[in-house]
Amino acid sequence: MKSMTGYGRAKQELHGRTITAELRAVNHRYLDCTVKAPRQYGFLDDAVKKAATARIARGKVEVYIGVETQEGGDIAVTVNHAVAEHYLAALHELADKYGLRADVSVMSLAKLPDVLGSERIEQDADEMTRDVLSVFGEACDNFDEMRTREGAKLAEDVRNRASEIERMVGEVEVRSPERVREYREKLLARMKEVLADTSIDETRIVTEAAIYADKTAVDEETVRLRSHLQQLDGMLNEVKPVGRKLDFLVQEMNRETNTIGSKANDVSMAQIVVNIKSEIEKIREQIQNIE
Repeated sequence: MKSMTGYGRAKQELHGRTITAELRAVNHRYLDCTVKAPRQYGFLDDAVKKAATARIARGKVEVYIGVETQEGGDIAVTVNHAVAEHYLAALHELADKYGLRADVSVMSLAKLPDVLGSERIEQDADEMTRDVLSVFGEACDNFDEMRTREGAKLAEDVRNRASEIERMVGEVEVRSPERVREYREKLLARMKEVLADTSIDETRIVTEAAIYADKTAVDEETVRLRSHLQQLDGMLNEVKPVGRKLDFLVQEMNRETNTIGSKANDVSMAQIVVNIKSEIEKIREQIQNIE
């Protein structure tokens, strides 16, 4: 399990270039990836986004690609031989005409205008893309390492809260039949008070208590809630992204708890339900960070 939030960075020197890749991510419902690279390397955007999609399922991800060419690494020096030959011919002509020594050196010739020139080497897009993806892959490894650590902490917290919910569901299951017994005793006391010396129909008491028990029974809800807790534990052990599934499951847990609350015609059970809902809300907040 991984958190959606994280940061990763990598730097390598490849083919005369220093390449830096950084990525950071925060929570987001879907994957939203933006790539920032130097303008002349705009062709990298699609390749980097595709690589990010293969590694990241959810989150708002910002990727920065930096490229620094090592000094002179992208410059080629050229010789204009035609111009150089014309200069040599002219110099020799001067030497012959005026009886001078023809002591032309390489340095003196190179200093003459337009003999030497420089031009920027055209980038090999395929090579550049491979190099950048290599560095980006390393940055993703560091990014995932951080997200996995955070994910483990999130999973532990969710498990602890789920365990507390399971304990409280047990309290609900114990309390539910007690409410029926108390209702029956209160009903019997009221009927004795109203009817005074008149005999009380025990069958009617049993019937009313049964109707009350049926209306307030939460057995189905607690069974489903326990089932959801088991599914939650299973999802926390999965390797693939489960954030969306967890979000849906927590909604179902909340729905079952609300139903229990609507049937809980009892102060102590109502308080337990409030506590369960509080833990579910805390779990919901945590899973917003899970990929």
